[in-house]
Amino acid sequence: MLDMDLTTAFNTTLTFWSAILTVIVSFSLGISISVTYMKTHHKGYYSQNFSLTLILIPSVIAVIILLVGSNVARAFSLAGAFSIARFRSTAGDPKDIAYVFFSMAAGLACGVGLFGYAALFTVLLCVFMFILCKINFGAKKTCSKILKIVIPENMNYQGAFDDILKKYTTNYQLCKVKTTDLGTLFELVYTITMENDKNEKEFIDELRCRNGNLNIVLAMDAAPTDF
Repeated sequence: MLDMDLTTAFNTTLTFWSAILTVIVSFSLGISISVTYMKTHHKGYYSQNFSLTLILIPSVIAVIILLVGSNVARAFSLAGAFSIARFRSTAGDPKDIAYVFFSMAAGLACGVGLFGYAALFTVLLCVFMFILCKINFGAKKTCSKILKIVIPENMNYQGAFDDILKKYTTNYQLCKVKTTDLGTLFELVYTITMENDKNEKEFIDELRCRNGNLNIVLAMDAAPTDF
């Protein structure tokens, strides 16, 4: 008798068709969020697995909200079940974390039955993300790089490239000098800041003419210790 009462109480708050509608709407919103993520990601470099995850998150969150409802006992039971699992992932792009919260918010709105609000804020935020991506909001005009130049041992490296560096960079600093090839060559490592519109090929060509066409490395997003 008690089981029948619980079943009846549950059916009054959750019906089969409302559950199907919730899953369909949340899944559709997840696809919209995932497509926005792929279209706005830098130069199209994105993870396929993460894109699929963004599709599933709203549906999973919506189903959880449906199952929990206002029942405190079910909420604590669900929390205990999730505490068993440990989730491990590498640190990613901060924008990826924002998209995860975006998907969770859409799933929460669908789970409580606010489909109109869920669709409204999903569309608005997707449009805003497209606009910000189109205007390249927050892009830096300069970028920091690592420059490694190999010179012969008979060349005085102090100030040898200052005129070229002043021409192509806004800031530079010699941070490491070491010998190589049994002392027959020197390796100079600079940290430099270049404007994005500077011609890197012309910069390297002028350095090559100065160092006798020995090796030159211009690296992005690296530290001097990497060399």
